[in-house]
Amino acid sequence: MKNYDNVVVFDHPLIKHKIAILRNEKTSMKEFRELVEEITTLMTYESLKEGVPTVETQVKTPLESCTQYLVKDDSIAIVPILRAGLGMVNGVHVLFPLAKVGHIGMYRNEETLEPMTYYCKLPEGIEDKLVLVVDPMLATGGSACDAVDLLKKRGCKKIKFMAIIGAPEGVSRLAEAHPDVEIYVSTLDRCLNEHGYILPGLGDAGDRLFGTK
Repeated sequence: MKNYDNVVVFDHPLIKHKIAILRNEKTSMKEFRELVEEITTLMTYESLKEGVPTVETQVKTPLESCTQYLVKDDSIAIVPILRAGLGMVNGVHVLFPLAKVGHIGMYRNEETLEPMTYYCKLPEGIEDKLVLVVDPMLATGGSACDAVDLLKKRGCKKIKFMAIIGAPEGVSRLAEAHPDVEIYVSTLDRCLNEHGYILPGLGDAGDRLFGTK
């Protein structure tokens, strides 16, 4: 895969450690869910080092007053792509507990491998917020592109996309379709198989999160 200015693939030993356990087919649903949240928190910290709206404030310590900075109220929204994206929401909320949550529901047509949108509910005023779109797997890129398209139609201008595992095909598709969107991936896998699953991947993230298989 070629390099894209809007793509960051993390190279962090703690993230690598957690992903190794996440991939293991013997990892329990409970541990899988906890790992997804922990990895998301690490990704959120790294991906929001810049671009978070802040406001200046005066704080009185026991010794004196000083100028400090707080994250601006109601400035961040989380938008998981259903259903697997729900597993990442709490990981963001660890750092931004007041962030509002929207939902975009999509399912994959098993013949075309393209996404079909069935639900969309977004916070009021989302067009003025920094929007974090989350989905554990960035495979073909179809759902990611459609979700970003939908948000842009709602007027969103500041969008970041976070996926735990990405395939070169999906990362390239999203990066080229939306060069203004920052894309953060914990690890980049080898390729997609004929069914559109990431290899080596970790199976179906939704099934493993919610115990539906």
